[in-house]
Amino acid sequence: MIAWIVGRPLIAARRRAALRSRSLDDEQRELLRHNWPGYRRLPAALAARLDELTAVFLGEKEFVGCRGLVVTPLMRLVIAAQACLLVLAHGRLIYDRLRSVLVYPSQFVVPEQWQDEDGVVTDDERVLAGQAWDVSRILLSWEDVRESGRGGDAYNVVIHEFAHYLDHETGGADGASWLGAFAQRRRWSAILQREFESLQAAVDGNAETFLDPYGAEDIAEFFAVASEAFFEQPRDFADERPVLYRALCDYYRLDPAAW
Repeated sequence: MIAWIVGRPLIAARRRAALRSRSLDDEQRELLRHNWPGYRRLPAALAARLDELTAVFLGEKEFVGCRGLVVTPLMRLVIAAQACLLVLAHGRLIYDRLRSVLVYPSQFVVPEQWQDEDGVVTDDERVLAGQAWDVSRILLSWEDVRESGRGGDAYNVVIHEFAHYLDHETGGADGASWLGAFAQRRRWSAILQREFESLQAAVDGNAETFLDPYGAEDIAEFFAVASEAFFEQPRDFADERPVLYRALCDYYRLDPAAW
């Protein structure tokens, strides 16, 4: 038992080292350049690091096509690279507990229940473009993945759902445990809460907002929406919400506005 406990991480580390050493080939890099605008913005050193992480992700995670969809190598590549963007500057691959990415051809319906103030439970359904189901599965609409980074807004379903995944894996709605010192975590949480309340007030007052109003739903959605804007519209973000932008730079250890 002791040998298994000690040996398993070593085996995993060796497997990941082998996957990183292969990285991505020229054909895969060219596919990314043509199919994900964000890849073309990356500085060369960060792109090389992303290639390594993407190779590990592709080697470890299962991709499952749903509703008759056949998941192609291109789909796997585009999703994996965008997922790894969020963990690019953190010294190890996160998503350790993630097993599967379920890919639907378009938006999908999931059942849900909600309870009113009187305790009455109602069965309902929601149409979604993505969902971080738990720490082992993420669901994505390929149609929406294809839209990411191509319009004039900050929409990116992969970044949104993998930001939610970081919440799940780090054990909180704000991902604070990913940060180091207690003072840094406390400052991050305070900034996130203050900026969230600011968006809520703007939405309640019917004011136009830079961040998607959906982020006013709760703190977890705010973090996911802010993460989308951070990577998709970094310069506008830095101008519109400079305090939150700098906090996200510290969180992700990246500064996309400088790319």
